[in-house]
Amino acid sequence: MSTLLDKQNWRYATKKYDSTKKISTADLNFLKEAVRLSASSYGLQLYKVLIIESDDVKAKLIAAAYGQTQITDASHIFVFANQTNVGDVEIESYIKNISETRGIPTDALAGFSDLMKGAVSGMTEEFKNIWTTKQTYLALGNLLNAAAELHIDATPMEGFNASQFNEILGLDKLNLNAAVIAPVGYRHNEDDTQHYKKVRKSNEDLFITL
Repeated sequence: MSTLLDKQNWRYATKKYDSTKKISTADLNFLKEAVRLSASSYGLQLYKVLIIESDDVKAKLIAAAYGQTQITDASHIFVFANQTNVGDVEIESYIKNISETRGIPTDALAGFSDLMKGAVSGMTEEFKNIWTTKQTYLALGNLLNAAAELHIDATPMEGFNASQFNEILGLDKLNLNAAVIAPVGYRHNEDDTQHYKKVRKSNEDLFITL
């Protein structure tokens, strides 16, 4: 418990990264696995996660992130992209995965499949996009916690032009939309923000016990 809280106190939204420091393959795989194991509604994981390590791609993205240098200086950029136009195809793919993973006949999963299809078919396209976008934030949370576990810095960011990200990364063609991004890497020793005291609400202001 204390280790978890110590690392949560250590982490902050890093403003300036050391561009000379790169995340190792082993640590990157740890972050990816933490994201892969994230909770999601029904377990559907209706999103893709792009991991940008190419300096050329980062250079194309920085203007779409309003010039924020985390984009070019961080070791990697995680782009959480929610799926659009979600329907029966995604649910059937998930049912197939459950069947193969757990050794359960697909017929035995028909009730669960119908439940999900009924729920999704009752949503408007706008609501579906809001719903799938929310799922990306659950995965983002796992990334932030996993990064803190390894003393890797991360910066959750909504300050970017999603349409431009979609165009640059070709997400539109894949029925994907950039929902939220997170540069990850190592803080620069000149980033004064790391020395600021963490500001959060008190327990009395934040929690309501009924």
